Amino acid sequence: MAKKTGNLAAMKQRAAKAAAVVAPAGQAPSAVAAPKKPFNPVLFFREVRAEARKITWTSRKETWITSVMVLIMVVIAAVFFFVVDWLLSGAVSLLLKLANAG
Repeated sequence: MAKKTGNLAAMKQRAAKAAAVVAPAGQAPSAVAAPKKPFNPVLFFREVRAEARKITWTSRKETWITSVMVLIMVVIAAVFFFVVDWLLSGAVSLLLKLANAG
């Protein structure tokens, strides 16, 4: 059976302090349990349009340069993995020949 420590008033005070620490800044501890507002589609689409206005698109030149850089990195990675695969397959082949010779 669990041992009871302290009194009920002290436990409530500690719980209130912990709730105040966990509560978001600027809100009272009682505001944490506030019910959610109902969904408002007009407000939602207004906020979506506001966020969409903040989008900045890259220029055609930036897109072209970035695409070429990605292509170059893909080619470099492909050559690297081809060489590593060729070396590892040669090493495994050599080991198998040595194992079969003995």
